[in-house]
Amino acid sequence: MSIASFISYLSLEKNYSPHTTKAYQNDIIEFENFCKQQFALDDIVQVSYSLIRSWIVALVDSGVSNRSVNRKIASLKAYYKFLMGVGILNVNPLAKHKALKTSKKIEIPFSELEMEDVLSQIPFEDNFEGKRDKLIIELLYTTGMRRAELIGLKVKDVDYQAMTIKVLGKRNKERIIPLLEVTKELFLQYNLERNALKVIENEAYIFLSAKGNKMYETLVYRIINKYFSLVSAKVKKSPHILRHTFATHLLIKGADLNSVKELLGHSSLASTQVYTHNSIAELKKVHFSAHPRNKK
Repeated sequence: MSIASFISYLSLEKNYSPHTTKAYQNDIIEFENFCKQQFALDDIVQVSYSLIRSWIVALVDSGVSNRSVNRKIASLKAYYKFLMGVGILNVNPLAKHKALKTSKKIEIPFSELEMEDVLSQIPFEDNFEGKRDKLIIELLYTTGMRRAELIGLKVKDVDYQAMTIKVLGKRNKERIIPLLEVTKELFLQYNLERNALKVIENEAYIFLSAKGNKMYETLVYRIINKYFSLVSAKVKKSPHILRHTFATHLLIKGADLNSVKELLGHSSLASTQVYTHNSIAELKKVHFSAHPRNKK
């Protein structure tokens, strides 16, 4: 069973994004090349765990981080699970593998002031791209949706009467997110510019490039990085940081963790709890400055 069959399965049946499927493919091909070079092995379907372990050691020795190694092995594990599912393998060689230890990575969200500066102080151009860019930032911040979810939004997914947005998340799981009035207003402004485009290649999708094509991932990243570089000195300025900011700001304001979990589209509460670190830091500040027992 070829690697291409597995990639097709991820794309067509699991509905993984092109970015994700490409990452899986690269990881598996990298392992295949390692097996050819080090062991003269052309077929990686039937391999032992000891051989995979050799690859792990080689990756670590070459300076690849434990986090990156874990991602590569997760790709390989998914491949062998697929081979088991189609009856080619009886046992996954990675079934008993334990992930390498990694330090917990805490990403720093944008502050409320930084968000206010971008959305209220920066003059966005009064044209298609300016209206689009501001809506993208507003939408990511007020809904917490993922970059791939934003790109996949279709015109029919926004209900202006019900004030909701239907989002297709991971594993084809749908969720409904409330639409704020301020975001609706930006949608209406953007739609006027969008409808005035001379050419629209992908009519079904909301977000387009200036040429009328469906929005792509690197363009979303460039938009976020461009505007936040004007107001923030943070090293990482990405769409995911806006998702992190959405969750953190809700928790700081007292939102229930389960409600934030549903808004983010997480399958487990553990995924949402990652965002509590910064909210706790803010609560500590409030506690320190406001509690009468604190000796100032």
